[in-house]
Amino acid sequence: MKVTQTAPSAAVSKSDIYSHITRVKQAVDKVASWLCILLVGLMTLLVTWQVASRYLFNSPSAVSEVLARYLFIWLVLIGGAYVFGLREHMAITFMRDKMPRKLRISLEIVGELATSVFALLVLTIGGYIGMSRQMAQLDSALQIPIGIIYIAIPLSGAMTLFYCLYNQYGLFRKFSSKQD
Repeated sequence: MKVTQTAPSAAVSKSDIYSHITRVKQAVDKVASWLCILLVGLMTLLVTWQVASRYLFNSPSAVSEVLARYLFIWLVLIGGAYVFGLREHMAITFMRDKMPRKLRISLEIVGELATSVFALLVLTIGGYIGMSRQMAQLDSALQIPIGIIYIAIPLSGAMTLFYCLYNQYGLFRKFSSKQD
């Protein structure tokens, strides 16, 4: 018996690619939002314990203070990347809103490209180098490598870079659409 297989279509439409990337973005958004919620919850518990141990037991916990500080660093970096991905970051749009559509989109693309370069070079690559160099140094209170805390920098850089590429793809689609 002869079985014939049909080859899958080699041409994948641009809307299919965009919908797949959008699903990946939604998954990254969900993970980032839950991570931020978890970090805020843990920080709340740690700070509450810190206050209780200091004033009720007259014995402040050094570990909870340091851990809350490190969790806050993670929250700022991951939360910043997440907010950037939602495009909810602070912006002054007075001049941009007065520009013609194509010019506005072009300037947004330039801004996304500049942010991509920063996210790649400074946050992702530079953060990875900094993290790698700090793996031998231990935190005095927690006795964990400082590099573990620094992992948040290249992670937020990779997230920001992903969001930039996603936003650029959407802006290029918007730029090439026929609307005016």
